[in-house]
Amino acid sequence: MKNLLCLILIFFATLTTTFAQWKLVWSDEFDKDGAPDPANWSAEKGFTRNHEAQWFQEENAFCKDGYLIIEARKEQVKNPKFVSDSKNWKEHRKFAAYTSASLITRGKHSWQYGRWEMKARIDTRLGLWPAFWTLGTQGEWPDNGEIDIMEFYRGTLLANLAWGSNEQYKPVWNSVKTPITTFNDPEWSKKFHVWRMDWDEQSVKLYVDDQLLATQDNPKGLNLKNKNIEPFHQPHYMLLTLAVAGDNGGDPANTTFPARFEIDYVRVFQKK
Repeated sequence: MKNLLCLILIFFATLTTTFAQWKLVWSDEFDKDGAPDPANWSAEKGFTRNHEAQWFQEENAFCKDGYLIIEARKEQVKNPKFVSDSKNWKEHRKFAAYTSASLITRGKHSWQYGRWEMKARIDTRLGLWPAFWTLGTQGEWPDNGEIDIMEFYRGTLLANLAWGSNEQYKPVWNSVKTPITTFNDPEWSKKFHVWRMDWDEQSVKLYVDDQLLATQDNPKGLNLKNKNIEPFHQPHYMLLTLAVAGDNGGDPANTTFPARFEIDYVRVFQKK
């Protein structure tokens, strides 16, 4: 009993010491029903990246009962930028077959280093591609640096970092893939989980439910060509996205819509 008490005291002492290092500098708890707070978020619009099938629009993101809900819907939307003979994938589609939303803090909030957290439930059916990720404020992609704290598609969680190679728009990847079957929990997809990034001058570490998924040594994550931009030594802004299909999302044909990415909170802490 005495040994057990000592272990409990050590555990709480460690926990207290850990949290004493961090100060909450920003959060969104999504406690007010309606549109996401415009002081925190902007909504992307239209076809955006990765040859994805959805049309991004702001009405697919809303707060209800303490959650931010990003909802993908199977509905046809006309593409106002349609050009019949265009070879640009964003223009040659007359319609989008799906809609969804992507929220970003670019131009409103960005942070350099810290602990970033999200508590959320993700839909893990085929064709869906939710993500909680960051991009650097300076430089074009991928020289600005990309950190995928949570990315999911086709049965697999990804914890990724990307930076610039010697070729424009061609990244160097540090990508760790974790099939959700490895969690040995048939109810995993029905539950909320906490994704976390711990980021400082030396490294980036990515977790889910305190399980370390990926680590990046920052001094090694340097652009090979545009060395004047340091991808992981600059402020990053945050993105919350639910994509459909595209390069990696898989075929959504047999998935019933609407589908939801449900976020309880997002928080950013920095060391005191």
